[in-house]
Amino acid sequence: MPMRQHLFGGMLAAAVLIAPDVAHAAALDGAALRWPWALPFIGILVTIATGPLLFPKIWHNHYGKLAFVWSALTVAPLAALYGTPSAFAAFVHVVLAEYLSFIVLLFVLYVVAGGILVTGNLRGTPLVNTAILAFGTLIASVVGTTGAAMILIRPLIRANAARLNNVHVVVFFIFLVANIGGALSPLGDPPLFVGFLHGVDFFWTARHLWPATALVAGLVKLLVVQPTSDNREQMHHS
Repeated sequence: MPMRQHLFGGMLAAAVLIAPDVAHAAALDGAALRWPWALPFIGILVTIATGPLLFPKIWHNHYGKLAFVWSALTVAPLAALYGTPSAFAAFVHVVLAEYLSFIVLLFVLYVVAGGILVTGNLRGTPLVNTAILAFGTLIASVVGTTGAAMILIRPLIRANAARLNNVHVVVFFIFLVANIGGALSPLGDPPLFVGFLHGVDFFWTARHLWPATALVAGLVKLLVVQPTSDNREQMHHS
């Protein structure tokens, strides 16, 4: 791991030093690139989705190498067709203007939310779980999915610690708080933040996506409300 960190740090430093030299390289127009250029992106998404299930040992030991291969399948054709300076300029732009902003936002949300501790004696009934998930879904677009998840995951786990079957609650938490809930602002999901940096209006997602977000979140929450066998048993003993 330290070697990987040093390697990435060296690549980043080189990009910073060489950036002025490639600033005059011909800029690539992403809108002019045809659909085959999206294949490496689709490939890495499919690899991430299927790797842990189909070949878990290879994935956990070599996921960095697999990501590098898909990246190389993008950069190498760019260099061959548009020239090395243009390809490197695109690489520098992605690293400095997009990747770093993405990581900085995640880091800030992680640090700020990590200092918030929510305490209380909650019991993991369907109503309480639904309330926690609803609250997390609402605040995810304000404090970010990372922030909302860090604030509420510990109270949710404590509330459901006595339940016989509680794994599904965390799964629904991931669906709602860590994914669906962040769809309404650039603060919610870092990819939306990258879009904001590229000129997308800050409130565009809130204006256009709230009906779909409300529908999907509502349907998922209906599944959480249904009492499971261990819940019914606990309510019976109460």
